[in-house]
Amino acid sequence: MRWLFSVGLLALTLLAAWVQALSTSGTRLLVVLDDSTEKGSYSKFWEDLEARGYKLSFESPKNEKLSLFQHGARAYDHLILFPPRSKGLGPALTPKLLLQFLNNAGNILLTLSSNSPTPSAISSLLLELGINLPSDRTSLVVDHFNYDTVSAPEKHDVVLLPRPGPLRPDVKNYFGGRDTDVIAFPRGVGQVLENTSPHLAPVLRAPNTAYAYNPKDEAGAVEDPFAVGQQLNLVSTMQARNSARFTVLGSMEMLEDTWFNAKVKSSSREAKQTTTANRAFAAEISAWTFMETGVLKVDKIEHSLRSIEPGEKPGNDSLARLGDLNPKIYRVKNDVIFTISISEYSLTHYVPLTLPASDTLQLEFSMLSPFHRLPLHPTQTTQNSTIFTTTFTLPDQHGIFNFRVNYKRPFLTNIDEKRTVTVRHFAHDEWPRSWKISGGWPWIAGVGVTIAGWVGFVGVWLWSEPAFEKGKGKKRQ
Repeated sequence: MRWLFSVGLLALTLLAAWVQALSTSGTRLLVVLDDSTEKGSYSKFWEDLEARGYKLSFESPKNEKLSLFQHGARAYDHLILFPPRSKGLGPALTPKLLLQFLNNAGNILLTLSSNSPTPSAISSLLLELGINLPSDRTSLVVDHFNYDTVSAPEKHDVVLLPRPGPLRPDVKNYFGGRDTDVIAFPRGVGQVLENTSPHLAPVLRAPNTAYAYNPKDEAGAVEDPFAVGQQLNLVSTMQARNSARFTVLGSMEMLEDTWFNAKVKSSSREAKQTTTANRAFAAEISAWTFMETGVLKVDKIEHSLRSIEPGEKPGNDSLARLGDLNPKIYRVKNDVIFTISISEYSLTHYVPLTLPASDTLQLEFSMLSPFHRLPLHPTQTTQNSTIFTTTFTLPDQHGIFNFRVNYKRPFLTNIDEKRTVTVRHFAHDEWPRSWKISGGWPWIAGVGVTIAGWVGFVGVWLWSEPAFEKGKGKKRQ
């Protein structure tokens, strides 16, 4: 019996480890591929996804039974869209249904190619998300200074790029890799992002010498290109308010087996032949899109009194007791301590959240507008989370207040946690007595002098009766 128990315990442990190695939002992955014969060209990409626990389903956009939803719920957790050879993606993949899929916390990886004209439905969907594509639908990104001399010595349409750097100093870089890595971007489509949307973030930008043009009209396109240099985004991302993720990969061919370990050589004079890092980059971009990295989780939120003033009554029901966690009511000018524990999912398990040196997690204590906006400092690290803490004094204003942590950064899921409390004014027996206030001593002394003077006056008046002479009195008749 013992060996049966041991085998069962081992099986449960392996099952738990397998489940932990999966995406935080599910493992059902739908791949929409127009031509089934092209499936073998991406075998290494499929192997990497299956090794990470995904259950792949391949469907054609022409399949009439294809549906993203079943009984009102998502039928799949993630979606990979390859560019179709026809003009559309079919009735099951309209822009409205794809947006509905995003609104239901589904994640989408969209690939483009200059060899396949982008359907108008995809262009309108991207335009609604703030991502602009060339209007000619067959635009191509080229670079005459950073191209592969082995595969594109004449057309210069295989752009070689280094690993992307951090978007901002306060943003983590999930796609950095090694400095010597080279990414091959063959025959891709560039995108331009709206500057006003906080949900959009570029991952891979084109070099300064790259531009996009229409190969069918070369003479006119060179004079008026769609975009040039850093304006062109080769890989773009969008994260919705519900943290659903949408990634646009400008080159479908960069996922092919040919480019996963291809030998390339840059056009610069001192360049040497090197192996591409497309496989590692594809794993990183798919891991982020399918919620394997950059996923934050709030484990615990606590707030309580830090201390009480001498003379206060901790037993009063209307006063938060020292040591009580998350009380519903505080008093003005109380000293409060606030803590929040946050974890970050990293491929297989949760790890403590580590912020960049230039980034800060903040707490807002607000009514209609913030009364306090304070930095939260990491004070303790556990095996799976980081505990951030701050202390402050409540404002001299009673009402309904919120402890709010609103943390939104590119490539990280959104955190917007709110805890509502009541802040009351002083009770009648909590005000300090007058003799404890030094500024009131002259007035107290004046009252004492007045009372003493009145008592003295009354005493003097009572003991100062006028004297009468003897023998004198009223005359009688």
